[in-house]
Amino acid sequence: MFKTLYPIAFRRYSSLPVLGPIVDGFAAWLVERGYARRSSRRLMWRLRHIEATLSRRGVRNLNAITQADLAVCDEEMLRFDNRRGQTRALGEYLRIRGLVKPAGRKMTSVATRYLAEYAHYLDTVRGAAASTIRQNWYTASEFLAHLKIGECPGRLKNLAISDIEAFVKKISRRLSRASLQQIVGRLRSFLRFLAVRGEIPQGLEHQIDGPRVYQQEKLPRTLPWETVQAFLKSIDRSSLVGLRDFTIFSLMATYGLRASDVVALTLENIHWRAGKISISQRKTGTVLELPLTDAVGTALHRYLKRTSPPPPFRQIFLRVKAPIGALKTTAVSAAFRVWARRSGLDIPGRGSSHRIRHSYAVFLLRQGTPLKTIGDLLGHRTVESTSTYLRLAIEDLRDVALAVPTQSKPKKAVRD
Repeated sequence: MFKTLYPIAFRRYSSLPVLGPIVDGFAAWLVERGYARRSSRRLMWRLRHIEATLSRRGVRNLNAITQADLAVCDEEMLRFDNRRGQTRALGEYLRIRGLVKPAGRKMTSVATRYLAEYAHYLDTVRGAAASTIRQNWYTASEFLAHLKIGECPGRLKNLAISDIEAFVKKISRRLSRASLQQIVGRLRSFLRFLAVRGEIPQGLEHQIDGPRVYQQEKLPRTLPWETVQAFLKSIDRSSLVGLRDFTIFSLMATYGLRASDVVALTLENIHWRAGKISISQRKTGTVLELPLTDAVGTALHRYLKRTSPPPPFRQIFLRVKAPIGALKTTAVSAAFRVWARRSGLDIPGRGSSHRIRHSYAVFLLRQGTPLKTIGDLLGHRTVESTSTYLRLAIEDLRDVALAVPTQSKPKKAVRD
C-alpha cells in the first residue's frame, strides 16, 4: 500500500529507525478509514518530520513513544500549515496497535486510585451505563483536583462542607442551574462512595445546597410548521453533506425522531419491499414500525445511491470526512445550527435539532391527532412525557382568551 502512495520514496520512509516498521500498515489503515489519496500522502510525508522530532526527544523505538511525545510533534507540525491535530491519526493507529504508552494524567497516584475504585464501584455495584460512569468520573476528578489531594493526601479525612461549597461555587460560574443540578447529583454520588469507604465523615452529601429547578419551568422551543418545511427546502442537496443532512432532518420531521434514533439507523431497518421502516428507540428501548413515506423513501434512495456504507459499517449515516465512522448525535445538532444560519429564516437561538421533534408534536396536535397516538409516535411511555411537548400550542390558547373589558364611564347623577 505504501508503494502505491509513495513508489519512489518507499525505501527512504521504510528505513526510518523508529517509524519505518509501521509505514506500510499505517498507509493501509488510512485507506481503510476513508482518507483521500491526497490526505494520505500528506500524512505520510509528515512522518519524516515526526521522526526527527522523536529523535531529538531521545526516542529510539516504537515502544518508547508516549502521548507526550506525540503532543510535542503536533506542536512542531504547526509550522507547516498552522493547524493542530496533525499527529492525531498516527496516535490513533499506534494506540490500536498497542504501541503507544498512555499519557500520564496530571493527577497523583492517590487520586488515580480513588477514581479507578469509584469507576469499578459504579460498574459492578451500581450497574451504571458507560456514559454515566464517564460523566461521574469526570466530576469526581474535578473535585479531587480542586482539593489538591496530591499535596494533602489526608485532606479527605478532614473534609468539611465549606470545601464542598467552595467547589460548587467555583464551577457554578460556567454552568446553568439545570447543569449545576446534575453536577451536584454526581458529586453526592461520589461523596456517598467515599463515606461508605470511611474516607470522609458521614452525611456530607446531604448538606449540599443545590440549585432549584422546577418541573416544566421553561417551555421547550418550537417552530411553526411552515418554518420547518422552509428549513428543509433551504438545504443545499447538491453536495453529499447537504444530501445527508436533508435526509436526516426529513426523517426527524416526518416521524418525530430523536437524533440518537436517526444516527442508529442501519440498512436492515429499511424494508423497501414492505414499505416500512423499523426504528429502535435508544432511549426507551421500544421498536416502532412506521410506513415508509414516498418523500422519505426518495430521500433515502438518492442518498444511498450516491454513497454506500463501506464494510464493516451498517449505519446509514456516516461521517463524510475521514476518518470514516458513525455519525454522533452532537453532529446532527451542529448540522442543524449550520443550516439554520444559512437558511436566513427566523429561527431564534438556533438551538438543537430536537426542536424539530417538538414542532412535530405540536403539528400533530393541531391536526387533531389524539394525545395517545402522539405519545406512541414519539415513543413515550406516559402521557406526562407527551404533555411536555404540547405546552407549546400558544396560538391555540389565544383563540380561547377572553376579551379585555373596557372601562365604561360612570353616569352622572341626576339631581331632583
